[in-house]
Amino acid sequence: MNQEMIKEPILIGKLDIRAAGPRCKMLLGDLNGDGRMEMLLVQPDNRQDVRYIPHQVQCLTAFDLEGDLLWQTGKPDPGAGSQGSDYPAQIVDIDGDGRLEVLCVMGSRLVVINGHDGSVRSSHELPDPEAHDCIIIANLTGNPNGRDFILKDRYHRMWAMDRNFNLLWMHEGNPGHFPWAYDLDGDGYDEVMAGYTLLDHDGTPLWSCRDLDDHADCIWIGDVNGDGEPEVVIGGSVTVMYDRYGKELWRYEGSIESQHIALGRFRSELPGMQIAGLDRVVREDDGKGLIGKDALFLLDSSGQEVWKEDRKTPGWLTIIEPLSGWAEGAPDYILAYRRGGGIFPTLYDGHMNAVVEFPSEGYAVHADLWGSHTEQVIIYSSETASIYSSMPADLSEIPSGIPLSQPKRLSCSTLYPGGEVPPAISLN
Repeated sequence: MNQEMIKEPILIGKLDIRAAGPRCKMLLGDLNGDGRMEMLLVQPDNRQDVRYIPHQVQCLTAFDLEGDLLWQTGKPDPGAGSQGSDYPAQIVDIDGDGRLEVLCVMGSRLVVINGHDGSVRSSHELPDPEAHDCIIIANLTGNPNGRDFILKDRYHRMWAMDRNFNLLWMHEGNPGHFPWAYDLDGDGYDEVMAGYTLLDHDGTPLWSCRDLDDHADCIWIGDVNGDGEPEVVIGGSVTVMYDRYGKELWRYEGSIESQHIALGRFRSELPGMQIAGLDRVVREDDGKGLIGKDALFLLDSSGQEVWKEDRKTPGWLTIIEPLSGWAEGAPDYILAYRRGGGIFPTLYDGHMNAVVEFPSEGYAVHADLWGSHTEQVIIYSSETASIYSSMPADLSEIPSGIPLSQPKRLSCSTLYPGGEVPPAISLN
């Protein structure tokens, strides 16, 4: 990596978020419709762990970007769990009124909370006591705004519900960590890639991947090879790409555990899109007393390895995501955080160069926070949230008052980042 290329991001604000309690997950959305996104800190209850059920929300705390506490629903618990799995909460306009709500599992019930003030709008029974592992927003009934949703247990069942909280269907199988919903055939309804099986909008299985072990860690959809149709790329026991009809196009077996993948145009000279990945080379929890290590890699659109990181430092819990629009005219970058080994959250380019290093440790979220047509990055811990940008900005300026739209990515937040690249972007 060329250290001369690393640029310091501009620190726009450093906020005290201790009032939310420890070990929160941050969600983003323009909760009050003022033209600037707010930060929603979601604290799990003290049983939040992949080993325990149910997964629930203990407390929700909303801050504006200047650090003012706007509202708090629930009471923070110093003994809250940790991010060993997803928290069942999303920010979405569930009822189509043009204002954002928080949909979450709290008190063993499915709760809708008004985004502007934190008041509880409605509370509903879960379709099953274990339907709380995560929440996936989808369009299963033909509404273009996609306000239906899916609940799941850890690894065995899914429940699809409409915006009126009616059960549409239930699926038994291996849905992986976070299924992804996307209209693959253009019929106005989302299909659901539930782990290694594609379901139609009514829950009917259409096809399944073959010869894959374990479960799907992450799922991405986009026109990777430039043929005008979306492909499905899955990271799990290996990295594979399927066409929308269920034909395997390639598989990359050069990783031990493909824990995260990310689609993007990281290298403009290469055709189509590239697939960034994160390989868990050595798991620290395998009982052998080994030092954990992971490594980044990059594949071209045909699944051929472009490069793989020869990591010298320990650390095996890295999360990667693509970041588009860090600066005007910039290519897509690979945002990697939770790296360990003294490596701060970093933006890498398609040549494995560290381009931007964020000088604070923690989890990361990113979005166009105030309609600048570029994206900002927030690095946060249990105590502080640091907002970084590629250009100066003054958060004390009065927001536009024009509500920001909620990107699908922010309504489908997950610890196992998957996603989609829209066709207009895929074919650049």
